Amino acid sequence: MPLTDRRGAVLLEALVALAVLGMVGGAAAMSVSESMRAVAHVHETESHMRNGARFLTAVTLWPRADLDRHLGTSPQGPWRLRIDRPRTILYEVTLTETATGKVLLRTALFRPDTEP
Repeated sequence: MPLTDRRGAVLLEALVALAVLGMVGGAAAMSVSESMRAVAHVHETESHMRNGARFLTAVTLWPRADLDRHLGTSPQGPWRLRIDRPRTILYEVTLTETATGKVLLRTALFRPDTEP
């Protein structure tokens, strides 16, 4: 094969290699971008859950009178707090997201009839 014919083939091979490299690089960049977006979403969700847990912890410290005063559903910042009393000594507390209505946290609290 003459040398002039080989130059064209080398140029074609180089172009194909650059195209493949570009596609692989683009796919890698998209993968990294998606991963970063997913990690940011997880951090945001974790922060939202942690804040909700702090609020619910505060609610668990409420005495019986405060729980009775908050029976039903009420807005609490980015959440909706629902307190039910299925039994005289038992309260069910549910924290849901205001935007989606998704249950974030739920617990049951025991409060005896006579508190100190």
